[in-house]
This record gives sequence, C-alpha cells and structure tokens, in this order.
Amino acid sequence: MPRKPRFFLPNVPCHIIQRGNNRQAIFFERENYQAYLDWLIEALHRYECALHAYVLMTNHVHLMITPKSFHGISQAMQYLGRYYVPYINNQFGRCGTLWESRFKASLIDSESYLFACMRYIELNPVRAHMVKAPSQYEWSSYMENAYESDKVLLRPHEKYLALGMTNEERKTSYRELFRSQIDEEDIHDIRCACQTGTPLGDSQFKQHIELTLNAKVGYRNRGRPKRKKGL
Repeated sequence: MPRKPRFFLPNVPCHIIQRGNNRQAIFFERENYQAYLDWLIEALHRYECALHAYVLMTNHVHLMITPKSFHGISQAMQYLGRYYVPYINNQFGRCGTLWESRFKASLIDSESYLFACMRYIELNPVRAHMVKAPSQYEWSSYMENAYESDKVLLRPHEKYLALGMTNEERKTSYRELFRSQIDEEDIHDIRCACQTGTPLGDSQFKQHIELTLNAKVGYRNRGRPKRKKGL
C-alpha cells in the first residue's frame, strides 16, 4: 500500500511530530537536546524555514515550522536526521533506526489555530506531568516566546508580531494566552490532524489548500465525534 503523501506549502505553518522508534527515547543526556537544536537550526537556515515553536520531549519532538518552499521542511528534516541519528548511534553504541517511521505533519490555519497549536506544543511537558508550568521546562520555545531568553532560535510568525507594538508587549500578550486552558475540542483536532496528515483549519482553509495543491488532501474526521455547541 503506497504511503499517504504529505503536503507542504510555502508560507503556511506546519505542525510536525517525530517520535522515537517504538516510543523509545531519542534523548538520553542533556547534551543530546542541545545537539538536536543545533542541527535543527542549521537545517532550517539552510533550507529557509522559520521555527515558531518547539518542544523536545524524552521520546518525541513537536515543531511548528513555516517553509519558504514546497520542499523546505522535508529537506530540513532529512538533513537533521543525517546528523542526529548517527550521532546518537555512535555515542551510545547502538545501530538501526531512531525514528518511528516518517515524521507526521499537518498544515495549520494561522487565522484560527496558530496560537492554539503553539500552546499545545509548549504545554506538552505540563500535560505529561513533568513540570507544573511551561516556564519550568528547559527544552521548549516557551521562554523565548513569553520572556526574555538567552536562546534566540525562533523567527516570529506575523500573528505573533501582531500581539503588540513592542517586544515586551508581545511577550506579555503571549503569556496571557496561557492563563486559560486549551479547549478540549482544539486538542482533539490538533492531534487528529497531525496523526492523519490533514490540514487543521476551517472548510475555507482546507478548500484553499486543495485548490493551491490541485490535489485532494482529505480531512475525514477520526476519533471521538465532536460535541454540538450548546449540548
């Protein structure tokens, strides 16, 4: 059975998930996290992709990336794998694949889901009960998005820049987004879209993607049915 194609568009953000093989660890020591980030930023710079949010968990990663070209994300992820996988195998005397098949990806409607998806990514360590607040987890983009940070890895999306006139205003507004919980339906939609590789957005966004690509990308609902409003 042929693989389902993945779809990327220039200037459209994409949520990416890559897991360790059999859900096994992909980071073992502190240096591994930093090495991954170093090669990630190198890859994104090389292939002209902008990183807006990320979290490095023990056995998987979440990234939000906007490419400038159709193939930028695929090229960047391949570049990253060519360096990071041999590095881990050599360091720990292992062999074989590190990743669980291909990475999963979903195009994001920035008008409706950009901030919900960024919050979903940066709150991963909280949902996993690793920390009580996203600011307590070192290996995510939260501190750079929400506070002044020594790390300068991100290239802000235009929607983030519109949060305020100054950098301080934007960071304050971003922190305010985390005062409320993500809607359960949004969490379900984010997970389902990335798992199935379908666009995350309203029907107009999905139609725009299909017309631009001249391809049926498909977005059949999976998982639990959505509640009707008011019930």
